[in-house]
Amino acid sequence: MTCQEARERLSAWLDRELPTGEHDLVAAHLEGCDGCRRELALLRALEAALGGLTRPAPPQLSEKVLARLQAQQGQRPRRPWWQSAALAASLVLGMVLGGGVARDLYSGASENGVAEVAALEDFHDFPQGSLGTILASYQPEEGNGS
Repeated sequence: MTCQEARERLSAWLDRELPTGEHDLVAAHLEGCDGCRRELALLRALEAALGGLTRPAPPQLSEKVLARLQAQQGQRPRRPWWQSAALAASLVLGMVLGGGVARDLYSGASENGVAEVAALEDFHDFPQGSLGTILASYQPEEGNGS
């Protein structure tokens, strides 16, 4: 086991959270590695220092939190009815306008039901180097089925 692998597991080793095989590998590494033993000593010192800290919770903290949560459960801010109606009207208007635009764009359906959006001839008035010019000048290769 490398020092990096051992140091990554030192905290879990100290808390006895490692499986037996890994615990034994870390213990074996610690026997022969001064650097990792120093790291373990630092972790133990930190654990002792943190364990000695005591900061009492304010009196009745949990009761106050629970009371506030229960009071707020029934007080969800409500939206005025006209905001909901305006949102619904906006959605309906968007669907109607979108449907109208789509109908106008795709109104030229051929006999087999496939709509043709634009013919290549529609692009002949575009400026040099534009997408329309590139598409109008495109010639499919012969023999590729196009």
